[in-house]
Amino acid sequence: MSAPVATVLRVPLLPAPGLARTLTYATLVHTVGRGLWLTASALMLTRSVGLSVAEVGIALSAAALVNLVVASPMGYLADRLGPRRVYLLSGFALAVLTAGIALAGSFVAYLGLAVLIAVADSANVGARGAVIAGGVPADQRVRTRAYLRATTNVGISVGAVIAGAGIAVDTRAAYQVLIIANAAFFLLAALMLIRLAPIPRVPAPASGPRLLALRDRPFLAFVALDGLMSMHFTLLNVALPLWIADHTDAPRWLISVLLLVNTTMVVLFQVRASRGTADLPGAARASRRAGVAIGAACVLFAAAGGMPTAAAVALLVAGALAHVVGELWHSAAGWGISFGLAPAHAQGQYQGTYGMGFSLGRMVAPVLVTTLAIGWGTPGWIVLGVLFLLLGAAIPPVVRWAAGTRTPAGEREAVAVG
Repeated sequence: MSAPVATVLRVPLLPAPGLARTLTYATLVHTVGRGLWLTASALMLTRSVGLSVAEVGIALSAAALVNLVVASPMGYLADRLGPRRVYLLSGFALAVLTAGIALAGSFVAYLGLAVLIAVADSANVGARGAVIAGGVPADQRVRTRAYLRATTNVGISVGAVIAGAGIAVDTRAAYQVLIIANAAFFLLAALMLIRLAPIPRVPAPASGPRLLALRDRPFLAFVALDGLMSMHFTLLNVALPLWIADHTDAPRWLISVLLLVNTTMVVLFQVRASRGTADLPGAARASRRAGVAIGAACVLFAAAGGMPTAAAVALLVAGALAHVVGELWHSAAGWGISFGLAPAHAQGQYQGTYGMGFSLGRMVAPVLVTTLAIGWGTPGWIVLGVLFLLLGAAIPPVVRWAAGTRTPAGEREAVAVG
């Protein structure tokens, strides 16, 4: 980003030196590998490992289910062993297991690796949240997560470009090189995290349940609602491309343009959009705004069907802009609420449990979103818009309920939520 752009946005390019900046650098490297995998994995697995499309789908579903099941226990492990230690170990495990895919020659071998990678990834996500909670001041946690998400979009874009070279060659050797490169980026990111100062582990409470987050009904209600809200990611990646290609007169190249607009907006504005979401009332309000924006995007996408080319393009661009605004608010709100509702001694497991919502969304979204948006057409888009509007509106009262079950201070803060 040029200096004038940074000045206009009034957001520093990097967080202040220290833990947040180290995490940002490590996240950039890690997500270059992630972008490489996301771009080339389908071809890697079918052309290099030799799996069928059905086998790839089964393995991905199994990994998503494992993510859902182990997220909270892995976060609990981060609390007990120390988040820095678990963050490092899970990063190294991801590198080794990913490299193993290059040697996998059967469905069973890949399935086993996919399940283990899901476990390591869950540990990595939960530990990262606990590292932020334990090493960053409370009023800077959401801002730090915003920097990491903006960096993630940059890293994934770079990884996608690198993957293009291997895809162009389209040989088993090329795909194996991509797999090893992915593992190398994961390894380098883990090595960069060695610089992090140790964060004290939190002793288990003397009494009460160990997996506290799984017994916290208001928090689980928030996780479920937020996870269903995360289905909007599938709108942009799956439903919208199919809608543009088969149900509008807009040119197909617009699909790439809208994805580029989304990525650029997240990089430029995620930190700015996180302002005001570091406390529960502000985060809850941002969730409600997110539901309105994403709901409006669905209506605009629906209106593009059957319209002349120029009108369809205008409506689709407007919908994509509304969607990314909702996406920015949704992400920032989720971070603020998940940090704000978690007890100090259980940040790891609460961050892991928060991640369960996204696993739920990934499991439900492909069928629900494509059935409504593509199968039902315009009425289905309207139904989706109403659904996102209701999900966003439901989060503030759930946060008020959750905050009221905590400390007296939490009860006083909850009065302002909504």
